[in-house]
Amino acid sequence: MTNEGVEGTERFLSPGSGRGLRALRHFSAGELVFACPAYSYVLTVNERAAHCEYCFTRREDLFKCGKCKQAYYCDIDCQRGDWPMHKLECVAMCAYGENWCPSETVRLVARILMKRKVTAERTPSERLLLLTEFESHLDKMDSEKDEMNQADIAALHHFYSRHISDLPDQQALIELFAQVNCNGFTIEDEELSHLGSAVFPDVALMNHSCSPNVIVTYKGTVAEVRAVLEINPGDEIFNSYIDLLYPTEDRKERLLDSYFFTCQCTECTSKSKDKAKMEIRKLSSPPKPEEVRAMVLYAKNVIEEFRRAKHYKTPSELLEICELSLEKMGAIFADTNVYMLHMMYQAMGVCLYMQDWDGAMSYGEKIIQPYSVHYPAYSLNVASMYLKLGRLYLGLEKKKPGVKALKKAVAIMEVAHGKDHNYVAEVKREIEEQK
Repeated sequence: MTNEGVEGTERFLSPGSGRGLRALRHFSAGELVFACPAYSYVLTVNERAAHCEYCFTRREDLFKCGKCKQAYYCDIDCQRGDWPMHKLECVAMCAYGENWCPSETVRLVARILMKRKVTAERTPSERLLLLTEFESHLDKMDSEKDEMNQADIAALHHFYSRHISDLPDQQALIELFAQVNCNGFTIEDEELSHLGSAVFPDVALMNHSCSPNVIVTYKGTVAEVRAVLEINPGDEIFNSYIDLLYPTEDRKERLLDSYFFTCQCTECTSKSKDKAKMEIRKLSSPPKPEEVRAMVLYAKNVIEEFRRAKHYKTPSELLEICELSLEKMGAIFADTNVYMLHMMYQAMGVCLYMQDWDGAMSYGEKIIQPYSVHYPAYSLNVASMYLKLGRLYLGLEKKKPGVKALKKAVAIMEVAHGKDHNYVAEVKREIEEQK
């Protein structure tokens, strides 16, 4: 990994936000600000056999661990590289069989603890911020979060105590789990599918803005931070911690609940996109304010209901929830309203799972244009939607719109991922194959 960009930034005390990251030179849109290897990481269980456990490479000819037969690797070098961490799970998976079920957070914390045992010096992931400096916000946690932490600690003891000698005491574990929950990252692919979880201390140094000037993407297990706006010397470097689709009130609520601060960024102050995001259907008799408020409450409730239902309802039942809620919300909300778009996106996902390609395409076509308006420039959400649509079109032998959608995805990805990223090369190959 190169140190490109590290010299162009510095840690500083950001007014009202504590520590942060500041630019020391100019960065153009698409330029790499810095790269950070994961301090610790873990591949999600669902992606085993599709991605290498060690380097996260996606390929079809992986070979599996001869002992547990659960972890897959590119070659013997990747297997050897992963063994110091995989040995934590290998024996346990063999012993517990189908009963081996620690959460992804528990698996990640176990690896952090193991790494601490063998690493005494500052790592290449901590050039600006040490993992031990992570905020835990223990004083702000509610009883629900505390219960989740306690359950994770119990699982850590249950699944790993035989394999990690001298686990830290209860209070130290409570703090570590809180630090990981506040500062951990989700590694995603080009379609924003979940690949795994990781901690990147230097990346965690950046403060949040709903108008970010950088974006974080991943090259294997390395996080790359790229400018998506012009950044001048002295400017603070801001990342976004959350999905930026939603209106100001929702974003503030999410940030306060998950990260324990009230956002005061320019977008939250101006609320410049809220009117478009909350677009009301044009009717001969406009709905009353209380009717709109009631529908917003319904929308939030159905979004939460759907999130829970994904764990126990069938795809057909999930699609029905989407369709019924869209019909009800559509009486007041325009199709471009973000709550409508949220449920359309869920419906599209269910259609893709059910291999209803025409249904998925229909929802995608309704989503893409409003996404382009509501999200900031060079948004990964917009790029991934163009990708999904483009691949759907090509699968349905709609060559012209398919190539057009993929080209729009590439235009965003070349800035967000960098022109040399393998995801960009893959999409360009897909376009070339259509000539």
